[in-house]
Amino acid sequence: MKDNASRTDLFSPVTMGAIELANRIVMAPVTRSRYSEEGIPDEMHALYYAQRASAGLIVAEATNISPQGRGYAATPGIWSEAQVAGWKKVTDAVHAAGGKIVSQLWHVGRFSSVALQPDGAAPVAPSAIQAEGNTYTTEGFVPVSMPRALETGEIAGIIEQYKLAARNALRAGFDGVEVHSANSYLLDQFLRDSTNHRSDRYGGSIENRARLTLEVTQAIVDIWGSDRVGIRLSPVTPDAGNTPPDSNVMAMYGHLINELNRFKLAYLHFVEGATATSRTVPDGIDLDALSAQFTGPFIGNNNYDLELAVQRRAQGKIDAVAFGRLFISNPDLVQRLRSGAELTIAPRESYYGGGANGYTDWPTAAI
Repeated sequence: MKDNASRTDLFSPVTMGAIELANRIVMAPVTRSRYSEEGIPDEMHALYYAQRASAGLIVAEATNISPQGRGYAATPGIWSEAQVAGWKKVTDAVHAAGGKIVSQLWHVGRFSSVALQPDGAAPVAPSAIQAEGNTYTTEGFVPVSMPRALETGEIAGIIEQYKLAARNALRAGFDGVEVHSANSYLLDQFLRDSTNHRSDRYGGSIENRARLTLEVTQAIVDIWGSDRVGIRLSPVTPDAGNTPPDSNVMAMYGHLINELNRFKLAYLHFVEGATATSRTVPDGIDLDALSAQFTGPFIGNNNYDLELAVQRRAQGKIDAVAFGRLFISNPDLVQRLRSGAELTIAPRESYYGGGANGYTDWPTAAI
């Protein structure tokens, strides 16, 4: 076996804000849809994350901040006492294994169904524009529902949902939190003029459309401190309802990143291209130029292999690299990448749903 650590510092420690990472390999948030209807983590989830604790940092799968924030069945939450207690099992297990883990705080916005919403209410969004596609409920896949536009006076309540989730993440023992402002969910829906047709202080201009992400970030920083808060952005990914990018990606996200710099966040986590599909971006968009505007640590993500990560790290384009799907079937991914051991590729049918099979039963390599 070779030692890839001799040609890159990806396997060396790094500090992001107040979070000390044993290496620069990050486990990206990977939704696995293996939770009860109540969204409570248990011993199986604790084992799953502990098995992957050799990652420099684990970003736990996207976690609903409230019942209103849910868009898929069998996903976890962090609004109830039982959920906090469940996540405490997870963080304790990861810490016992020597790892670090942050919670990704998630509100899906328009990409939901009345079957998943409290009292069968319509999902909420910046504007009443229906997404495309289906979502998963306890009755199977159903089309996403028409959302209603949030009233201006309701937005303070959305921020309160994020604040409750952030406090609960602190109580649950996480090392930090990641603001999920990516993949066309609620905060990203406010950013994009394709989904935000508002005329109040949260719509219209670039400054207004960035306002909610910045207010949420400020609220979470007030609870955690800026050095334990990261944020995830995906300027061009069309996930969650085939959402078109903003009409001026460079101006929109350039403004947002410059405003985020004043917080001195622990990191920026960027989806480079379209999540889990392609690193190709439309003409006129330079994601490297956007990420270079961020003054703190930068985590690159999307369709990386080791060679691309080594190359982009050597070029100074990334400070760390996040892998998602490879962590599903390689709990010891860091060791495999370092030694050059063969990687196991998980079949897609193992990604979502079910129990321990395809979740906690992946073997480690004989290194």
